[in-house]
Amino acid sequence: MTPPPDVLVIGGGPAGVGAALAAAGHGLAVTLVDEAPQAGGQVYRATPRTFRNTPTTSDHRIGETLRYRLAESVVETIFDHAVWSVSPGFRVDALGPRGLHCWHSRAVIVATGAQERVVPFPGWTLPGVIGLAGATILLKSQHMLPGRRTLVAGCGPLLLAVAAGILKAGGEVAGVIDLASRREWLSTLSHAISRPDLLARGTAWAGRLKAAGVPILSRHSILRVESGSKGLHAVVGPLDPHGRPVCEGKQRLFDVDAVAVGNGLTPSTDITRLLQADHVFNKAQGGWHARIDSDFRTSVAGLYAVGDATGISGAAAAELDGQLAGLAAAHDLGALPAPAYESQVPPLRSRAARARRFGGAMARLMALKPGQVAAVPAGTILCRCEDVTRAEIDAAIGEGAVTVNQLKAWTRAGMGPCQGRICGDIIGTLLAGSTEGCETAQQFTGRSPLRPLPLDQIVGDYDYADIALPPPAPL
Repeated sequence: MTPPPDVLVIGGGPAGVGAALAAAGHGLAVTLVDEAPQAGGQVYRATPRTFRNTPTTSDHRIGETLRYRLAESVVETIFDHAVWSVSPGFRVDALGPRGLHCWHSRAVIVATGAQERVVPFPGWTLPGVIGLAGATILLKSQHMLPGRRTLVAGCGPLLLAVAAGILKAGGEVAGVIDLASRREWLSTLSHAISRPDLLARGTAWAGRLKAAGVPILSRHSILRVESGSKGLHAVVGPLDPHGRPVCEGKQRLFDVDAVAVGNGLTPSTDITRLLQADHVFNKAQGGWHARIDSDFRTSVAGLYAVGDATGISGAAAAELDGQLAGLAAAHDLGALPAPAYESQVPPLRSRAARARRFGGAMARLMALKPGQVAAVPAGTILCRCEDVTRAEIDAAIGEGAVTVNQLKAWTRAGMGPCQGRICGDIIGTLLAGSTEGCETAQQFTGRSPLRPLPLDQIVGDYDYADIALPPPAPL
């Protein structure tokens, strides 16, 4: 039987790999668990091993280096396993191809990254409408186009990345619909200069789109998407500085096969909420995230959180922060003496702070504008798992609901398979407009299972005949 690990890292992106390598480098037994087939996370996602002629990009090269370092280390890696529960005392349960797996560890490092935010609009649940992150997976990992002709909309650097990726793969981009204004992009320039490599790449993407004649509409958004006989009809309109549609503005219609849309990122807090760690709300960092100290310790002893799960900061900062979290765990578990720890940490912190400037600027650019959620029409579905509309949420607020958990109990919003990961941020923002703010609205309570589980894989061969029934009570 394999002995339990000292440290269990959940998440195989740059933050998780950085943490695992740092902790293992000081003699700790480290296990890294990820639901993907290989390490890399969203940014450095690996192409399936069965694919040939993988195109070489800077992200692919960085990801391959990350995976090589992990493979050459003593870290135990468990891929294709989705963590569905983490219990007090750090029992971690996961489901993989061969069924259930369980670990007990002395410490847990949560490096689960971020999830995409989509502000709902009429038609956002139609087939053919996907997130920018979903489009990125198709392009990077599967080498597939979202559609022959795609409209790319939302905010942040993924807009240009997805649009340029579609062109490079031979697809057509109908337009790029950007929530941000040109002035807002210019305001990030001073921070972007700190990452000349990323600035050059973004400039190249913009140049490619311009050369292809792709229209880029600043301070615009999708108002609605309708299904037609030959595809999708997307109606786009201008916004005011607060993110509300301008009624007298000129609307444009795009006939497309697919719409890729994303309104920024929010930290993944499933596990830290489940373990009842303290959380804070920071709009500029994507919303709610686990409260951490300078060494990435949460309020729960032995639980660390790192990367975009602690506020959106980008992949470059994530790997460095992961190393810091791994060193902190090694120090706390007695594997790294204080003098060595204090000599290794300062230069890493300095590099991480520099890397965080660019990621922080992008996070602020993607932050929700006050009018975005307020302008969602009443009949629009907010919780797509349970088909709960804006009107139903407003009615519950009007009847006295003051927290998202009350809304959940009254409307079933957040009770579906995604456990509120998609709708929680938007519903909380709506509720905050009727209470004292997002801190008062709170978060959905974390619950197991974190992911939907197939019952046959949990139950196995167990049958009703295996149930031990007590003898009947005497009459």
